Amino acid sequence: MNDPRLSAAPVVAPPARRISVTRVVLVVLLAAAVAGAAVLMRARSGAASAAIAESARAMTDRVIPVLTAPVVRRDVPVLLEGLGSVSAFYTVTVRPQVDGRIEKVLFKEGQTVRKGDVLVQIDSRPFAIQLQSATAALDRDQAQLKNAQLNLERYKTLTAQNLISQQQFTDQQATVAQLEGQARSDLALINSAKLNLDYARITSPIDGVAGVRLVDPGNVVRSTDATGLVVVTQLDPIAVFFTLPEDDLAPIQQAMAKGLLSVQVRSRDGERPLGEGSLAVIDNEINLATATIRLKAIFPNPEHLLWPNEFVKARLKLTTLERALVVPAAAIQHGPQGTFAYVVSADSTAAVRPVTVDTMQGDLAIISKGLSPNDVVVVEGQGQIRPGAKVAGKSASSSGPNGGANGPSARDEAKP
Repeated sequence: MNDPRLSAAPVVAPPARRISVTRVVLVVLLAAAVAGAAVLMRARSGAASAAIAESARAMTDRVIPVLTAPVVRRDVPVLLEGLGSVSAFYTVTVRPQVDGRIEKVLFKEGQTVRKGDVLVQIDSRPFAIQLQSATAALDRDQAQLKNAQLNLERYKTLTAQNLISQQQFTDQQATVAQLEGQARSDLALINSAKLNLDYARITSPIDGVAGVRLVDPGNVVRSTDATGLVVVTQLDPIAVFFTLPEDDLAPIQQAMAKGLLSVQVRSRDGERPLGEGSLAVIDNEINLATATIRLKAIFPNPEHLLWPNEFVKARLKLTTLERALVVPAAAIQHGPQGTFAYVVSADSTAAVRPVTVDTMQGDLAIISKGLSPNDVVVVEGQGQIRPGAKVAGKSASSSGPNGGANGPSARDEAKP
């Protein structure tokens, strides 16, 4: 009853089992790929680390050229620097004090004039006529006064003898007093005419330099004119006004209590010295808008190097730090741990040295802690240095004007 063909038929695997085998193969292949990638990345990372280590070793072994300067002890002036402008010591606008026509202009524009030099001559003839008229009136009134005084003496004698009334005598006394007053009035007119004659010769009220002529000869000028004839400015001595932060007020006052403070002025770019003088005045209030104080210094100016309204840099010498520890300001570096400097050891390796800076004075740094005299510090080339790196130092003082603490710039900064 059983069919042999049916019992010999092959058995076929279920579809679910076939899919499971495929997944296993894919997982194995993926794991192999990941493992291969990890091995490759580890190999590359090792090569990169080796390259970085080799580069670091090469950087350490490489000799880096730098500029160096020694740490020295020296006297350093404490200077406060501010911007300022030059102002004439005196400025006078010369104006006429009488009315009249200008006959002569006796100065040249830009000429140095002395006090009392005649600058302008106004037509003086009207004032000369006034003087003659007043003189004649005085002569007339004095003659009348003399005659009245003689009559008064006669009336006095007659009154004593009861030959004239008392009223005649008192009337004569009043006449004499009236003529005396008229004579004094004539003298005042004479003095006024003489003064007008003097005003007609317009002279310089100060020693200084005459500016541009404002009125030409031939013009009629009046004492009420708003425009003057010329402006005369005194340039020797001369004043400089400059400003400093209000925080400097107390140290300046303390230093002024001990004596005069010297001030040096330089050109606006700070390169050319223009003069040395002394501090004269501290303004009596602080500028609220800028939080600064205004100071005035006086300078001798015989060569006229300082000129009114010129912008300058003023340096006020506050005090002098004796035997201070000094390095070029370029040697001071800033990092997360604070200020430091690279110090070059005897074997020409650079080491980081933390330092404490007391103050900065121009291109100099005053050190209070961290360095010792005769230490050698790097002032240029710090960007290439790593701690322990080999360096080839060259003295900064021989490399240019902005070099080390012994260079020309430092000497000029420390100059009293």
